[in-house]
Amino acid sequence: MLRKRNTFQERYSRFLQELREEIISGELAPGEFILPENTLSAKYNISRVSLRKALAELVDEGLIEKIAGKGNRVTIPEAAQATVTLRLAWFSPSYEIDIVRRILERFEKQHPFVRVELILLPVEGYTSTLIRLMEQGRGPDVFMMSDTHVRDWIDSGRSDYVSGYVPGHLSPDGTSYPPVFEIFAHGDRTLAAPFIFSPVMICYNRALFRECGLPEDTRLETWEELLHAAKQCTRDLNDDGIIEQYGFCFSSSPNRWPVFLLQNGGQFMTDDRSRSTLSRKENIEALEFCTSLMYKHSVSPIYSHGSSHLAESLFKKERVAMILTTYYFMNEFREHSIEWDVLPVTKRSREATLLLGGGLAVNSRSEHGKAARKLVDYMTSVEAQTLLKQYGCTIPALRSVAEDDSLLDPAIHPEHYQRFLEVLPYARPLHSLQLRQREILLLADELTLLWASMESPREACQRIEAKLNRLLKDQPPGNDSKGLSQ
Repeated sequence: MLRKRNTFQERYSRFLQELREEIISGELAPGEFILPENTLSAKYNISRVSLRKALAELVDEGLIEKIAGKGNRVTIPEAAQATVTLRLAWFSPSYEIDIVRRILERFEKQHPFVRVELILLPVEGYTSTLIRLMEQGRGPDVFMMSDTHVRDWIDSGRSDYVSGYVPGHLSPDGTSYPPVFEIFAHGDRTLAAPFIFSPVMICYNRALFRECGLPEDTRLETWEELLHAAKQCTRDLNDDGIIEQYGFCFSSSPNRWPVFLLQNGGQFMTDDRSRSTLSRKENIEALEFCTSLMYKHSVSPIYSHGSSHLAESLFKKERVAMILTTYYFMNEFREHSIEWDVLPVTKRSREATLLLGGGLAVNSRSEHGKAARKLVDYMTSVEAQTLLKQYGCTIPALRSVAEDDSLLDPAIHPEHYQRFLEVLPYARPLHSLQLRQREILLLADELTLLWASMESPREACQRIEAKLNRLLKDQPPGNDSKGLSQ
C-alpha cells in the first residue's frame, strides 16, 4: 500500500539536519547566535511550535542553549556534550602519520563538536579494503589517496564512491600546481584534494662527493655525467676485489626506473591505448642504460628487488653516493649525521621525471559530508600545511607554504630543498604513460628477468609487449578492468 508523502516531516528533518551540520562543521561558531525563530520558521516552512520542538532536541544534544531574551546560542565548547566522530583512513607505512596526528589535534580544538579517529590500514590491498568497507556501510569519511591508489580507484570502476571534493582555496593555476592536480585527474573530475607531493630527484652524499674529488655543488645534466660521477664514487676501499662503496644505487621500483624511459622519449602504449609500444628503440635504450649501471659499468649494487627502501638503507649507511628518491623518503634522513642534498634528475633527449602525490578523498556515502569537507579544508589550510613543512621533508600542496624558505630547518630539510621547483614543470605522474595499475604490476613482475640479467633489454621489451597486446585484445570493449573486488 502506498503511503502519502509526509512533507512536514521532511521539512522538520531537513531543518534539524542542516542546523546540526552547521554547528558540528564549525560554520556556526561556539557562542554564536543562530537566526531568530521567526526567520527559521519562514525559511523551512514549519510552525513556531514545531521549530521550538526541534530546537529543544538540539538543546538536549548539547549543541545549543537558550539565552533568555536573546535567542538560541551555539554551546560554548566547555559545556558541549555531543560530538560527531569522523573516521580518517591512512596507509600504515606513511611517513606523515605523526604530523597528521598533530594536525588532527589542532582541528579538534577548532571544531569542538568533532572528533577524528585515525584508522591505519595495511598498504597491501588498501584500496580494495576501502571499497569493501564502503559497500558494507563502514567506510571512512575521509581517506588518503596516493597516486598508486588513484590508478586502483580508476581500475576498480568505483570512482563514484569518491565525492571529488576539492576546497575552494586550492586551485591548480593559483594556490597549488597544475602537475599536482593532474595526479588526481580522472576525466573531468579531480578524485582527491591534493595534500602532499614529490617529484623523483637525485639525493647525494656531499661528503662522499668531496672525498672522490667531485665539487659539492656538482650539477649532473646528462646520463653521461651521472655515469661519470658514479664511476668516480665507486671504490674498492680495501683492495680486496670487493666494492665497499658504489657511486649510484639503481632501483627497479615502478616509481623510479621509468624516469630514464621518460628522459629518452620512451612510451609504454599508444595514446589511444590500442597497442603496447614497449619494443620501441627509445625504451630499449633506456633499459640498456639501467642494466649497464649494474652489469657493464658496475657502479650500482646488483639486485633485482623493486623496493626503493633498499636504496635509502644503503644511502644512510654511506655505502652509495647517489640514489633516485623522493621527498617522502628523505624523511628517513632527518636529523641524520650524513651530509646530504638534492639535485634535479639528469636528462637524455628531454627533461623528465616522475611525480608522486597524496590527496584527501571524501567518501560520497559519508553521513557527515559537511564535517568531512571541513576536515579536508583544514588539512589543506596554511596552518596544517605549515605543520607538514615544519616537521617533515614532504612537500605541501599549498604553494605559499611549499615555497616558504622561512620554514626550512637544517636538521630536517636539505640545503637545496626548493630544487623541486626546477623539475616540477616537466614532472609527470606514472599514469600519463597510459598504463593501468594492473599493467604496471604485470610489467614490474615481467621485468625481473631483465634486472637479473637473464634476458636482454630487447628480448624483454619484445616479450612483454606481446603479452601486453594480448591483454589489451582480451579486454572487454570500454572496460579497462574487471574491478578490484572480483
